[in-house]
Amino acid sequence: MLFPVSPPPPGEVVCEPPNNKLDRFVGTLTWKNNKYPLDNEKLLLRGCVMRNTEWCFGLVVFTGPQTKLMQNCGRTAFKRTSIERLMNTLVLWIFGFLLCMGVILAIGNSIWEEKVGGKFRVYLLWDEVLNDAIFSGFLTFWSYIIILNTVVPISLYVSVEVIRLGHSYFINWDRRMYYRRRDMAAEARTTTLNEELGQVEYIFSDKTGTLTQNIMVFNKCSINGRTYGDVYDEFGHKVEITEKSPSVDFSFNPLRDKKFRFHDHSLVEAVKLGDPAVEEFFRVLALCHTVMPEEKNEGELVYQAQSPDEGALVTAARNFGFVFRARTPETITLYEMGKHSTYQLLAILDFNNIRKRMSVIVRNPKGQIKLYSKGADTILFDRLAPSTEDLMYTTSEHLNEFAGEGLRTLALAYKDLEEDVFAEWMVRLHEASTALENREERLALLYEEIEQDMTLLGATAIEDKLQEGVAETIACLTLASIKIWVLTGDKLETAMNIGYSCNMLRDEMSDVFVITGHTALEVQQQLRTAKEKILGPTREIVNGEKDAEKMDLYRNDSVFEETITSEYALIINGHSLAHALEADLERLLLDTACLCKTVICCRVTPLQKAQVVDLVKRHKRAVTLAIGDGANDVSMIKTAHIGVGISGQEGMQAVLASDYSFAQFRYLQRLLLVHGRWSYLRMCRFLCYFFYKNFAFTLVHFWFGFFCGFSAQTVYDQWFITLFNIVYTSLPVLAMGLFDQDVNEQNSLRHPKLYELGQLNVLFNKRQFFMCTLHGIYTSFVLFFIPYGAFSSNVRDDGSHIADQQSFAVTIATSLVIVVSVQIGLDTNYWTAVNHFYVWGSLTIYFCILFAMHSNGIFTIFPSHFPFLGTARNTLTQTGVWLVILLTTTVCVMPVLVVRFLRTDLYPTMTDKVRHTQQASRRQRPQEQNLKRVRRTSSRRSAYAFSHQEGYGELITSGRNMKVAVPVFSLLRKRGDPATGTTVVAWSSGSGTRESENTQGQ
Repeated sequence: MLFPVSPPPPGEVVCEPPNNKLDRFVGTLTWKNNKYPLDNEKLLLRGCVMRNTEWCFGLVVFTGPQTKLMQNCGRTAFKRTSIERLMNTLVLWIFGFLLCMGVILAIGNSIWEEKVGGKFRVYLLWDEVLNDAIFSGFLTFWSYIIILNTVVPISLYVSVEVIRLGHSYFINWDRRMYYRRRDMAAEARTTTLNEELGQVEYIFSDKTGTLTQNIMVFNKCSINGRTYGDVYDEFGHKVEITEKSPSVDFSFNPLRDKKFRFHDHSLVEAVKLGDPAVEEFFRVLALCHTVMPEEKNEGELVYQAQSPDEGALVTAARNFGFVFRARTPETITLYEMGKHSTYQLLAILDFNNIRKRMSVIVRNPKGQIKLYSKGADTILFDRLAPSTEDLMYTTSEHLNEFAGEGLRTLALAYKDLEEDVFAEWMVRLHEASTALENREERLALLYEEIEQDMTLLGATAIEDKLQEGVAETIACLTLASIKIWVLTGDKLETAMNIGYSCNMLRDEMSDVFVITGHTALEVQQQLRTAKEKILGPTREIVNGEKDAEKMDLYRNDSVFEETITSEYALIINGHSLAHALEADLERLLLDTACLCKTVICCRVTPLQKAQVVDLVKRHKRAVTLAIGDGANDVSMIKTAHIGVGISGQEGMQAVLASDYSFAQFRYLQRLLLVHGRWSYLRMCRFLCYFFYKNFAFTLVHFWFGFFCGFSAQTVYDQWFITLFNIVYTSLPVLAMGLFDQDVNEQNSLRHPKLYELGQLNVLFNKRQFFMCTLHGIYTSFVLFFIPYGAFSSNVRDDGSHIADQQSFAVTIATSLVIVVSVQIGLDTNYWTAVNHFYVWGSLTIYFCILFAMHSNGIFTIFPSHFPFLGTARNTLTQTGVWLVILLTTTVCVMPVLVVRFLRTDLYPTMTDKVRHTQQASRRQRPQEQNLKRVRRTSSRRSAYAFSHQEGYGELITSGRNMKVAVPVFSLLRKRGDPATGTTVVAWSSGSGTRESENTQGQ
């Protein structure tokens, strides 16, 4: 039987293998013997949604883990704190210590049975005589393992989780981390990382939406040599602009944006008077862009801009009377001071990172051909006509002033074109745009040719508003010896501008190293040059030769991180970072970055963010924290030891992947310096005390073994052993672990240096564990031998003998409970009603249970379980017993008091000094010292502060982003994609709409 064979498909796609590069795709479509190039503009990433599309043809290229989104996702790892890992190790050590004690006592039993054990059988009869001393030691080993098993802190893990849960609730309940505008409180999404919040050394932060509000505001401008935006009083003095300052009345413009605020009335007056330079200035803003308008109702305009900068500039032109109303592939419609004007769009000279400018060529209603351009001042000034030289110098001074205030600057210019010159240029432009080889180079040359001899109009200054308290938070965290690295998808100039606004970059810095190499060799050379410049001044040359001993020290640059007095900054872009993260250069990158005060990585992909975090984790062995607000930060958040998500404008992806979340970056200061430091302090105090009391409690059996023939006899009765950790000592230590404070929250924020204790991990480490162990061994030794020595010659008040085993046990048990209660009182720095209730309540419960178990009533009900009738009453009514208890407690506690007093008096720590100040001023409410935001007065300015991307001009002129059936050409939408955390721009045409996806900041 023959089956029909289907013909081969008429098309084939040949493309690159799966990779994680979101901004690049190379492939070829062969369709009916014709080849068509495939690039990133024709690729729809996973998670994007098609809008305003009647129909389309699609072909799936990558699926599952091969998609670019999944290639950028990191693996989810279970996060554990360093204290938890150390705790697990110490528990294993304690178990080994338990085995050693069992072996020692078992050997002792074998020797004792061999030498003297038989002599006791005369009056200690055995049911079955065991003559094998070794086997007796073997049985004794397991008996002591059971008796001494309380030294292994099994209940420790339960107590730790209870304390962590309480700390998490404290974070959730903190009203100072509640953001009222969005009705959002801080949330601890995990309970396992609280104490590590007090040990953070590196913070990796996103920029847009994390440090900034992602809201651009038109702040100032310079037009024809005059600045606008400042407000002056009647004496000519500049007045600080606040929210209460009166704003300009734009009621003359029915199409205004009612949310727009501007305070300089002189600019509106210039527009109303018809100043040609001012009109041309706003005409550039209204025409030179790729914004799409959307007008659902008459007069209600909504601009969909691919960058917040463009939206702010077009909105400013709209409010000053030059309203961008609609566009088609061939025209742009404006309302200029209420008059309808249609401009013919002849060409768009698109933006890219090399040109750093954008231009449009239009024909105005009068038939004149105009070129309008905006871009970086350093680029545009080189292309101005010589006649504008004086104006250029004046505008440059204004730009320096704007940049000194942390504003994002942009220069504007125009040029009149002759009809015949433009026609000839358009012919060559068409030839270059259809060329198959060197298309980009040929277009760039043509753009450069026509963008010459332009006339300068002025400059704009936009403020990307920082979130409230960002500069103060960064300054405070820096004082806490926390290094903050900014990892952003924005371009270099934008990131630098924000760095200056946050005071991360300052003019006082010795140098700012910008790494922009395109090859691995260039990146290596730039990093080496930066590193040598940092370390160079500290190198000594003796007789023309470098000191060999000093050179050995220089091999480990971490030695010099704390000794370098000058401040440096390192800024590296995405393509250079890709080379620097290779195996042979990553160590050089890390060493150079760690020697710098500030590190900014720009144009980075989500995977590169995670790789930078992982680099620090692997080589520095420091606790890292990553904070972001978008889905492109998820990999970084998952990779860091602690991930913090900010609920901002880009959705909830970062929050859902985070360990902690809140609404504003400034809350990070309180999360670390208050909650984190307290959690670390409380956990360390809790662990030290827990190990101490376990050793003090258990090792009494060990000492008793040498006096009971190694017979595995317990000192305490079984009920005391059962209730000691559960009832008598559990609640006080929990209260200390939940509520203890060394200093209050005001001093925690006022003295960030206190945070260094956690970074250095000095409160609980292996040394501290051994000190707690020795302290516990000493206490157990005193608890056993002082009562043992006293009882050997002590008598009752009536002269009768007191040295029975149960009286001895009651004395030791009472001494133990009192000693550990006094010890926790000494360890507690912050007493609350709960602490008092638990400490005094535990002592009360102990005595109540003790007398109840030895009472007549309980003996009558359970005679076999409570056979020692009246032991507590007979023992604790003797004055000599209480003197023994007092002596034992004094000998146990006094060395601790002496050591702590001498250490605090002779070698006070910063915590001791702050606590002393706090106690001295307890009667006076301390005045909160608010850090004022310091605005930099920088002489530097960004070379280019216009967030734009190449490719949108071609889309507009091609008409693929227009839908003819819709009267208002306003279908361009920009949104944050929930699945990928990227910016998605959709446009439509008669044949269909597609969406492009870009990394954050593009």
